[in-house]
Amino acid sequence: MIARAILAVPGDLATPTGGYAYARQLLAGAKAAGLDLVHWPLPGEWPSPGAGDVAQTARCLASMPTGWPVIIDGLALGAMPEHVLQQLQGPLVALCHHPLALETGIDPELAIRLEASERLALSHAARVLTTSRTTAATLVADYGVAPDRITVAPPGTPEFPRATGSSGLEAQLLSVGTLVPRKGHDRLISALGRLAHLGWHLTIVGAEDRDPAHARELKALTAQHGLVDRIRFHGPADADGLAELWSGADIFALASRYEGFGMVYAEALAHGLPVIGTRAGAIPEATMGAALLVDPDDEEALTEALRTMITDLAARRSLADRAWSAAQDLPRWPDTVRAVAAMLVELADEATHGLAATGAT
Repeated sequence: MIARAILAVPGDLATPTGGYAYARQLLAGAKAAGLDLVHWPLPGEWPSPGAGDVAQTARCLASMPTGWPVIIDGLALGAMPEHVLQQLQGPLVALCHHPLALETGIDPELAIRLEASERLALSHAARVLTTSRTTAATLVADYGVAPDRITVAPPGTPEFPRATGSSGLEAQLLSVGTLVPRKGHDRLISALGRLAHLGWHLTIVGAEDRDPAHARELKALTAQHGLVDRIRFHGPADADGLAELWSGADIFALASRYEGFGMVYAEALAHGLPVIGTRAGAIPEATMGAALLVDPDDEEALTEALRTMITDLAARRSLADRAWSAAQDLPRWPDTVRAVAAMLVELADEATHGLAATGAT
């Protein structure tokens, strides 16, 4: 059976984040997995839409083909009013990378509203697609989602050449992630500020326009620690530029406060880099026991992890070897797409059997 569905995503599909990469890979691999998947852009500025955005989105959902399952990305779904969801012409599949209310740095009252909104939206879903067992457990425990409605389809990780490293006297650290509070760049900068006497340089790759005020705060923090010549804010990088940065890095470090999966951690393993991170969210799941992880609030432990990787070459090589070995067992994108296709086939079977049971044709 060929499964068919609509993938409804807000914003620019080319945006260089893990969530958009997941959507792109589903679309790219759909045909090979026996899946007819149609990209349907959602209008508006989600998850913070204006009244006009909401009205446009309602019309957009109402115009979709009758009976087709609609996978709605959580960036929009979690903030979507119930009357908009009622315009759907087919079963809803919720794609949740992580609950919107868990985004670090948002106003507490907004977090409460988002949690209530997302719980209501998820109650309308015939299926819920998540990228990690950790997120699935959160949805069951905190959002009332029944376990048998959840499909976990972890992101795939391409096979990469192993990083050659810098071959220099100073360790080259790489951190990849949008400059938002959740990514914990502030903690990484502060920890490195306590290690200014050691030999290292850090390159931070990530878009600065998602939260420009936070990006400015990070640069001010860098100056405060006297690290302007040691830390480079690269901005976003295209595929070729990022490949060059991966290849020349000696250590990957990202002190995220939360991750629904953490694709970049898996990519760091796949490049054979020693990985420093936190135990927040699904990061332990993504790194498969092959990373140096600390509690997200333990700045002293983060500092010591960085000190060890910067100064102890034997420990660095050992962790790099563990990363490279673990990466051989990472799921690939075809695995992800097949899991989604199987879920959609199951959903179609249930709909068919339901019609048969009622005598409908």
